[in-house]
Amino acid sequence: MIRKSSAIRGMNCRFSVFFKAILWLGIFMPLTLFAQEDVVKAKKADSIDKVNQLKEVQIRTIKIGRRQTSSTPLQILSGEELQRLNSLSVADAVRYFSGVQLKDYGGIGGLKTINVRSMGTNHTAVFYDGVQLGNAQNGQVDLGKFSLDNIAEIELYNGQKSTIFQSAKGFAAGSSLYINSTQPDFEDGRSDKWKATLKGGSFGLIDPSVLWQHKISESIYSSLSAEWKKASGRYKFRVRNYGYDTTAVREDGGIETMRLELGLNGVLPDSSLWTVKLYGYNDKQGLPGAIVNNVWRFPQRMWNRNFFAQSTFKKDLHKYHLLAAVKYASDYTKYLDPNYVKDTGFLTNIYKQQELYFSLANRYQLSSFWDIVLSGDYQWNTLDANMDRFSYPTRHTGLLALATEIHLDRLNIQANLLGTLVNDEVERYFSAGNKRELKPSVMVSWQPFRLKEFRLRGFYKDIFRMPTFNDLYYTLLGNTFLKPEYAKQYDLGFTYIRLIDNHLLNQISIQSDVYYNKIRNKIVAVPGANLFTWSMQNLGLVEIRGLDVNIQTGWRIADQLMVNTGITYTYQKALNMTDVNLNYKNQIPYIPVHSGSFTAGADWRNLGLNYSYIYTGERYDQSANIIENYVQPWYTHDIAFHYHKDLKHARVKVSVEVNNLLNQDYEVVTNFPMPGRSYRFTLSYAY
Repeated sequence: MIRKSSAIRGMNCRFSVFFKAILWLGIFMPLTLFAQEDVVKAKKADSIDKVNQLKEVQIRTIKIGRRQTSSTPLQILSGEELQRLNSLSVADAVRYFSGVQLKDYGGIGGLKTINVRSMGTNHTAVFYDGVQLGNAQNGQVDLGKFSLDNIAEIELYNGQKSTIFQSAKGFAAGSSLYINSTQPDFEDGRSDKWKATLKGGSFGLIDPSVLWQHKISESIYSSLSAEWKKASGRYKFRVRNYGYDTTAVREDGGIETMRLELGLNGVLPDSSLWTVKLYGYNDKQGLPGAIVNNVWRFPQRMWNRNFFAQSTFKKDLHKYHLLAAVKYASDYTKYLDPNYVKDTGFLTNIYKQQELYFSLANRYQLSSFWDIVLSGDYQWNTLDANMDRFSYPTRHTGLLALATEIHLDRLNIQANLLGTLVNDEVERYFSAGNKRELKPSVMVSWQPFRLKEFRLRGFYKDIFRMPTFNDLYYTLLGNTFLKPEYAKQYDLGFTYIRLIDNHLLNQISIQSDVYYNKIRNKIVAVPGANLFTWSMQNLGLVEIRGLDVNIQTGWRIADQLMVNTGITYTYQKALNMTDVNLNYKNQIPYIPVHSGSFTAGADWRNLGLNYSYIYTGERYDQSANIIENYVQPWYTHDIAFHYHKDLKHARVKVSVEVNNLLNQDYEVVTNFPMPGRSYRFTLSYAY
């Protein structure tokens, strides 16, 4: 057995000590800057009552109520807190959540996907304004495509959203990421609001965007959001391989995108709510390749066109409540590989996906403390391609969820039973046929003492995921005999929040969970007769044991100076339990045992300062935990300066960001080097 170098072992030891110190100090150091003066004045109310007395903007930012009472772990970034982070896209922001691994293949144009609690990307459902974003082809949603310019809030639920009144899709994933766009607000009596933003910086980035909200009538509002982004994607990186050390330039990560969103919100005379959203996205980009064998440039290119139209309707009739949704989506992807030699010497693959989705959720209040919900969804997906020997699959998915909730003063119990029927049809070759599953979930939130600030929670969830079209039908790769991937999730945790009057430390918030996940029939790609022929197979058993900790505290230094800090920490042992004779109890690829983040910010008058630190511990990029597959820990320091000026009816804001402040060389995925130090400048004008 080859041992790690003393330098590596020393670095791991130092970071272990560092995180223990951080977790201890986090209880006493300042975090959320959101406990305001009106809370301090309310001396006679208890802590939770005081939270409810915060201004509406502060309530949306802190999310104390939902985080405190949620029966599943919930993390939220919203409002000013979201804008303070050094983040260009949703992918950048979710890095600050505990229990999350973000796979990033480098630069602005690199694919960015989320993995929650080591269950795999396809076990995380991504919802945009309440309706799931789908990708039947490969099951992955690129979070780098979603800019933060029109995003008001990001929520991450482990297990599922802690409400039974939702679509059946909401019950059908191991974890859920909810992206909520900015909604019109005309409480000040105005009928038009504008916001224009210009971003620029390293990698040749130029990124203008505009948001227009308009009050059409007393009951109908509209919003229009448009963004254009272009970047060369060029950045220097260091290569130390096979005995040499050199600096090269990544030249294949260029990207140009255009996004356009139109939203309508309305209220009917009977107080029913309806929404309509049209979303269009178009890009052309390079595909950063793996830096191996002295190959620095990659000519492969990709073009994407994504469009969806969705509408929701919500109606309340005394004890009966209705929630309906409909969606149509069309995705086009073109892939060009000039290096592929066959006949013309070029490989051009074109994929076209279509999706049609209907959802109906019915809620009935049996009594003041007991609700039941029946939700039904139907989804139709089809995939077309210009490839030889392609199956041309169509998938029909039916979901039916029966859920119930008992909500008492100090106890909340939720349970649901989800039935799934999937039928695949193909025009050529073999189909995966029908799949039927019936899976339960149970969630509990309990306030064991009279102290409202402390609450216990736990959940059990049995879930599965269907193989994607690529898993089943991709030419020379797919396997139509694949079984679904099954996962059982167990979680037990607590939340604690306390507001303290007339003290320097005026707020502390802690949430922590221990969890155990068991995944069976994991779908993996394995080599066949040679390295050019792979196949998809069900292999193995993975057991995941982990701990998530999230600590927030807030200090009021002076009337106009507030300081905040935040700490997240994740411990995970994700072990391969498949075969006692092969990599048994080895950590699965790319899952660190230790990871976490630290943020600190200060606001004084019109000035703001924000610092963030992200750490990912040692990992392995293959199943065998040997020195040849060892991936070193990495960490980044980011800092941002903000200044805003309030005019008569407008606000001007200027931000300067420095990312990877210490210019560290690191890789999230082996052989895909990440950028060094970079800069970004933002100017926004809101009227």
